[in-house]
Amino acid sequence: MDEVPEPHSGWTFLTNHARVLAAIADDRNARIRDIAARCRLTERAVQKIIADLEQDGYLSHTREGRGNTYRIDPSKVLRHPAESGLAVASLLSLLVRDEADRATYADVDDRHHASA
Repeated sequence: MDEVPEPHSGWTFLTNHARVLAAIADDRNARIRDIAARCRLTERAVQKIIADLEQDGYLSHTREGRGNTYRIDPSKVLRHPAESGLAVASLLSLLVRDEADRATYADVDDRHHASA
């Protein structure tokens, strides 16, 4: 059964579809369970989002053993008319960072909160 993540109230800058796509861009072999935990969504919600992304050609997957390997089409353009012409690759370049960057950002954030 899907564990329901802690609810979030208020608005956010990113859609759940963008969060899931960024999580997959960070780890092409991520399990749905891991994506759900990272994005604070249920596994069922992540399955639906992945189906949406695949249906519209932003994402595809191949089965490897018991898991999936995902492939993002970086040339696909974002769907909203306000972002017409902006490719998925541009969005992901802002959202995805490697583990070394994550540690650096976490250290800076921890120091900032400690001094506040």
